Amino acid sequence: MIAIIDYDAGNIKSVEKAVQYLGCDSRITRDADEILGADHVILPGVGAFGDCMHRLEGYGLIDVIGKVCDEGIPFLGICLGLQLLFEESEESPGVKGLGILKGKIRRLPGEGGLKVPNIGWNSLSIRGGRLFEGIEDGSFVYFVHSYYLDADDKDIVKATIDYGVRVDAAVEAGNVFACQFHPEKSSSDGLSILENFINVR
Repeated sequence: MIAIIDYDAGNIKSVEKAVQYLGCDSRITRDADEILGADHVILPGVGAFGDCMHRLEGYGLIDVIGKVCDEGIPFLGICLGLQLLFEESEESPGVKGLGILKGKIRRLPGEGGLKVPNIGWNSLSIRGGRLFEGIEDGSFVYFVHSYYLDADDKDIVKATIDYGVRVDAAVEAGNVFACQFHPEKSSSDGLSILENFINVR
């Protein structure tokens, strides 16, 4: 069973539909026992960094997510779910992230006529990683974001895009995976990325 963490953030239902399309049992839940008993856990999200951290705290999910990662259960953060894994965000000064991975979330500069938020399809520069097995370098995936990851450890970064600045678009660290883009909205390649995650053991 795949647990999709419910903390009142946007985009949860579309992730559920994509997982079900791939033939997998899934459950939208905030129940700690269900999450810790799952085969895989997904943290989706669209919203503001600070608000979502407060909701995770209010639902008692911060420790649960920490245990998932500590116990080696495959974990995938999507969009805001990637950002929350890190230490802090320029979107919400003074609010601590989960701190499971090291790095900061910065605002896209929007230089050279590039619009913020970045909404649309961008070409990935892929640097390996289990999420991208069978995915061609240069494949296009769908983004909606105004903030981007600047990871401390560039070795965990498995895909980037250029949007006036280098955006660390996907990471892998042990059992923890995350992507700034939306695989559930990224056509066949996105579904293949989700399937690769589901096949992680």
